[in-house]
Amino acid sequence: MPYRSVFRPGLFADRVAIVTGGGSGIGRCCAHELAALGAHVELVGRSAARLADVEAEIRADGGSAAATACDIRDEEAVAHAVAAILARRGRIDALVNNAGGQFPAPLADISAKGWQAVVATNLTGGFLMARECFRQHMQGRGGAIVNVAADCWNGMPGMGHSGAARAGMVNLTETAACEWAPVRVNAVAPGWIASSGLDSYPAAVGPIIRDLANHTPALRLGTEAEVSAAIVFLLSDAAAFISGACLRVDGAAPTARRHWPMRTGQPSPSFDGFHRGRRPQVLGD
Repeated sequence: MPYRSVFRPGLFADRVAIVTGGGSGIGRCCAHELAALGAHVELVGRSAARLADVEAEIRADGGSAAATACDIRDEEAVAHAVAAILARRGRIDALVNNAGGQFPAPLADISAKGWQAVVATNLTGGFLMARECFRQHMQGRGGAIVNVAADCWNGMPGMGHSGAARAGMVNLTETAACEWAPVRVNAVAPGWIASSGLDSYPAAVGPIIRDLANHTPALRLGTEAEVSAAIVFLLSDAAAFISGACLRVDGAAPTARRHWPMRTGQPSPSFDGFHRGRRPQVLGD
């Protein structure tokens, strides 16, 4: 069964799209959707094995993909990776800056090393990828960049390092949209998404994760495909006059208020077109 995208077939035919963090989660899903819509997808991430698995999946589904192992926090490595992709494909039409990661900890317990590691992954690495795509190809030619941020609007207690970095990514998006026009630069901010990343947290966080849906007006978690669809839209020609924007994909969770009771009943309808999606183990059956 192919990817069931809501977008027309061939939407990205003859285009080249880089997806960082493409070896798992939202990045893997988005890579599959872009490939299903005709793009050649360049998967970038630290785990060569994971990237190879996703490349094989895409090829098995009839798509075009290649993988480049790269630590996006390494400035020289990023420059070389982008140059290698250009040498191989001759163009870069789109960048999905999805790679990221964090660990739960209260601010008082975060060391300088831990803080710097998360900021480097969630902000600096994205900046380096975007800058190199712009410098090496998009400048003077155009293109589209989507930065993946997060629901950081009311702070991020328990993960302040990630919240600060994600908020920085939103501001970076706005600045780049101005400085780099006509390259379009936008952001997508996922809320609580049923993605493989949920399984990376300690077991003690499991009960909190399983209770998240009860704190969202939608009464459910989002799907990877719902985030991917937002990214694909912003990369598409339909978003030609959208730049510097941040599209929230969060089920209205940030708007929930203590004085307004959460509704009860059935969860909001969901969309999940990802034919190879995997339910996080932490959520159970």
